[in-house]
Amino acid sequence: MTTLSKGTALVTGASSGIGAVYADRLARRGYDLILVARRRDRLDALARRISDETGRSVETIGADLGNAADLERVAATLATDASITLLVNNAGFAATTPLLASDAGKMDEMITLNVGALTRLTYAAAPGFVARGGGTIINIASIVAIAPELLNGVYGGTKAYVLAFTQSLQHELADKGVRVQAVLPGATATDLWSNAGMPIENLPKEWVMSAEDMVDASLAGLDAGEIVTIPALPDIAEWDTFEAARRAFAPRLSAIKPATRYGATQRPAA
Repeated sequence: MTTLSKGTALVTGASSGIGAVYADRLARRGYDLILVARRRDRLDALARRISDETGRSVETIGADLGNAADLERVAATLATDASITLLVNNAGFAATTPLLASDAGKMDEMITLNVGALTRLTYAAAPGFVARGGGTIINIASIVAIAPELLNGVYGGTKAYVLAFTQSLQHELADKGVRVQAVLPGATATDLWSNAGMPIENLPKEWVMSAEDMVDASLAGLDAGEIVTIPALPDIAEWDTFEAARRAFAPRLSAIKPATRYGATQRPAA
């Protein structure tokens, strides 16, 4: 199955789970692929299957995005390959333990990957997209971006960054032909949970979405023009209300004097 090419999509964390499904779906939509992940054996097997089934060109880059040299190799590809029209920032990992029970080194690694690598790759891709007048960046966040009490606070903080970064970037690039989308999945049936120490089997079944359904919903949200997509949210009006409330009080967040509710009095003149 070969369709007219839409350019090349670079997908990080592509060897399994959400990233592997994005790779499959984007190939079927007409994208050639560059797949990035640490597990080169799984990555190459996925690349062969997708290429055989879709006829698309699929390249692989074995890279650990938590490693500075590997990250720069991928960033260089994004900065120099003019065929790339879509970036999916999916690589990352989670934590489920409370902050006080967490390993500080692991939290640093999480910030480096979830925040630092995503930022670096976005800024590698964005200038070329702007120069060429188009492109799409999909950043995988999480519902903990807006519900940080649910899991580890550092994990929630990294995903809140992804959401804020995406919204700011969309505001900055919208008139330059570049689309930016944040995806906020809930519990999704991937290895992320077992790697974080909480096997998915421990969660209520009614909470857990398949990776296939999650990605299909997210791409439908992209097609619909959503900047923020929450695959499990039944009514987008709830998000619109949330956003409208946030925007409504923004003009009152900065002022020359403290709010009167703090009982501040005017200081006498010197």
